[in-house]
Amino acid sequence: MCLLVFATRLRPDLPLVVGANRDELIDRPAVPMDVLRAEDPLVVGGRDLLAGGTWMAVNEHGVVAGLTNRPLVDEGRDPTRRSRGELPLLLASSTSAAAGVEALRSTVRPGDYNPAWLAVADREALFNVDLTGEEATVTEHPPGLHVFENRPPGTPSLKVDRVRALLGPVEDLPGDEVAARIAAALADHEVPDEGEVRLPAARAACVHSDVFATRWSGVVVVGPVGVRPTIRYAAGTPCDTPAELASWTAVVG
Repeated sequence: MCLLVFATRLRPDLPLVVGANRDELIDRPAVPMDVLRAEDPLVVGGRDLLAGGTWMAVNEHGVVAGLTNRPLVDEGRDPTRRSRGELPLLLASSTSAAAGVEALRSTVRPGDYNPAWLAVADREALFNVDLTGEEATVTEHPPGLHVFENRPPGTPSLKVDRVRALLGPVEDLPGDEVAARIAAALADHEVPDEGEVRLPAARAACVHSDVFATRWSGVVVVGPVGVRPTIRYAAGTPCDTPAELASWTAVVG
């Protein structure tokens, strides 16, 4: 995953909206939506067929977890380490974001995985988990709009600045308009000028290149307690791939 947007606790009737883009090699096989855990709790999300994990997991109680990777430009991904894609599912296997964070803290050693940052939220809280050091570091975020990419949360990023500018103020918008505005930002192609970078196209929200692109985009709306979240996803670049409504009971795609 390369871009995550969390609109958290904007007001009581709109506790959580999450947007996400997964940028990946074009030839890496994946299922865009699947049942990742059948019960206790039921969890759905995309499935990476190469390493077996997921980039985003959503459970029936309204816990949403995703990851952004620390780029490994020089040394590359270490194939001897466990898949980072296991971690969103681990976080979403608890009935609350806080419980998912505690489960991760108690069971995960960061050195077993390639470095990554995780974000997990529900109706009550939003957390970042930093797995780039020797120990997992957890940060809780206040209500509002939060944007994360493949950098440490809070560090300067023209990509994050661009997405924030596109979103604008959303606190007073109806829930469907918040979701629509996030979806539109995920489909943006402007490439901020950050000097020399290996793949300039990857600095846009919606990435197009011959070998690497936005392979999946989705928006999750978490509503009242007792109602399963609504997930709309595009199995490709969101600018030109029609969004589908995810199923909670069957494999999709």
